[in-house]
Amino acid sequence: MRAEISGNLLAHCGVSSDIVRLMCITGAVGRGAANVRDDVRTVQLLLNLNSPQSAVPLDLDGSCGDGTVAAIELFQKGVIGDKDPAGVVTVGGTTLTALRLGMGVALTEGKLQGICIHASPSLVAKYFAALLAGMQTGDIDTPLRQSHFLAQLAHESGEFRYTEELASGKRYEGRKDLGNTEPGDGVRFKGRGLIQVTGRANYTAFGKFVKQDFTTGDAMGRLATEVAFAVQVAVWFWGTRGLNLLADADNVEAITRKINGGLNGFDDRKAKLERAKFFLLPPHRNAPPGAVLHAMEAVSESVQ
Repeated sequence: MRAEISGNLLAHCGVSSDIVRLMCITGAVGRGAANVRDDVRTVQLLLNLNSPQSAVPLDLDGSCGDGTVAAIELFQKGVIGDKDPAGVVTVGGTTLTALRLGMGVALTEGKLQGICIHASPSLVAKYFAALLAGMQTGDIDTPLRQSHFLAQLAHESGEFRYTEELASGKRYEGRKDLGNTEPGDGVRFKGRGLIQVTGRANYTAFGKFVKQDFTTGDAMGRLATEVAFAVQVAVWFWGTRGLNLLADADNVEAITRKINGGLNGFDDRKAKLERAKFFLLPPHRNAPPGAVLHAMEAVSESVQ
């Protein structure tokens, strides 16, 4: 039954099995499953994003209690059309596919929370509007560009927790390639903003771009403390390094080298990119607009 319904859902969408296979959980969630906290929190979020079926959204507490299992069963029965719901979401299974299909197209605060699953809702809310505005001005305007951009920011900032480098910055002292030509420049111009921009040269160039001075007094700290500048400096860096073109080519290694100078944290960057793609990329390549909702309605009716 479940395999049949999965096939029906895809057929109604106007696709065969051409699903872009991206994962956002590492193990099963639901009744009798492993229920790793991050996986449970992700499924809870996906159910909320899909669910006009419940007036009260699930708490994103990472605990798979009776309410979460009941919400999974309700989705499996009411949306997928499973008359005997298992109450489990498996990696790559029908329910996870349907949850992905049921999300809207646009980037929302909820989707940003899904990408940055460890971030607090207050941090996501703090940066969401500025990120939307920044991506628009920076032509980071396709799902693939946004996936790469947000994945790199999520890594660099620890999912919005850090807008200033934790290290002292002394290792940048005397780095002429960063424009650090005066004593104390390493500490003074250490990494700040959501992309951790470093060096006097970058602070100066960004300041000229936004007609601000970030090189005197304690002004450099504004890249960390002011949301608009923390986002704008990341968008500026992205644009001046031509990273949209590398994102269009889906070249995460080249993007990482441009940002980091090497491949530090590469596995985490790739994992965050796959997660961002799950939430932002179209789940299939050739479905006509509105096909997902029509498919779910049709499949639900056909198994009643």
